[in-house]
Amino acid sequence: MTSGPAVHGRALASARANGAQAADARPKLWFDGQIADVDALQADLTTHAMHYGSGVFEGIRAYATASGAAVFRLPEHLERMRRGAELLGMQFDAQQATEATLATLRANRHRDAYIRPLAWYGEGGFGLDVSGRPQHMMVSTTPTLVHLAGSRARVAVSSWRRNPADSLPPLKLCGAYVNSILAKRESKARGFDEALFVDRDGFVVECTGANVFAVKDGRVTAVEHRDALPGITRDTLMTLSGAVSRSLTFEELLEADEVFACGTAAEVAPIAEIEERRFGDNPVTRELAALYARVVRGEESASAQWLTPV
Repeated sequence: MTSGPAVHGRALASARANGAQAADARPKLWFDGQIADVDALQADLTTHAMHYGSGVFEGIRAYATASGAAVFRLPEHLERMRRGAELLGMQFDAQQATEATLATLRANRHRDAYIRPLAWYGEGGFGLDVSGRPQHMMVSTTPTLVHLAGSRARVAVSSWRRNPADSLPPLKLCGAYVNSILAKRESKARGFDEALFVDRDGFVVECTGANVFAVKDGRVTAVEHRDALPGITRDTLMTLSGAVSRSLTFEELLEADEVFACGTAAEVAPIAEIEERRFGDNPVTRELAALYARVVRGEESASAQWLTPV
């Protein structure tokens, strides 16, 4: 399971093409049913989501494949977004969101892209009651270069705790991510790249925006915790690797041969160190990263079930 220069070459060529296209036209986004120029839109300063975080979003990726651009696991992402919208009392049409995503990618002529759909409560007064408030939705796409092996991150254990699931459910609710911002700021101030949440009982939860895996004696374990986001990349890697899912103490994590984080943006990112514990070459992680890169680009048999053509 090795990654070849051809795959990297295609990603680089696609990124360059995306850059050339971006120079030719202003970026477009989908907003409340129409494609518009990004700089033609404004949000009212009384927007409820701006003040209280009353919105739900997703992070999704599109990839260049041999048969054209395709979105990876789009239905699963939009189903998770639907659950978050339902929790906030928002109407959410998954079919409309699908069409909006594909239309935005086409309008921007993006192939390798990061996709951000966002639904939120809009303008009005400053009370917490959201009933009767206007609802809005947008989809934005940004060209991105795919890093096949991720980056070897240095990780600090955060003094902050992850939002407990019985206070804020592990979905992509906008306001919930202030928790991640605090942890990320703290870790960066200490000279690290990323933060790891550990609960009061010493069990690993997740990173600020990525799930955690451990490898010991060649066996892959997906860290499971009720407060962690049920990651779609995590689910993909469990399917591809046959990993078991279970809770893991921080001490067990430090005893692993390899540790890696995963997520839509991070893909498969090997962890170089956690606090003072340093990890080695991460061969299993590198193999999984290469396999994942082939799957998202339609080069494996498993790809067909997960790709939505643009």
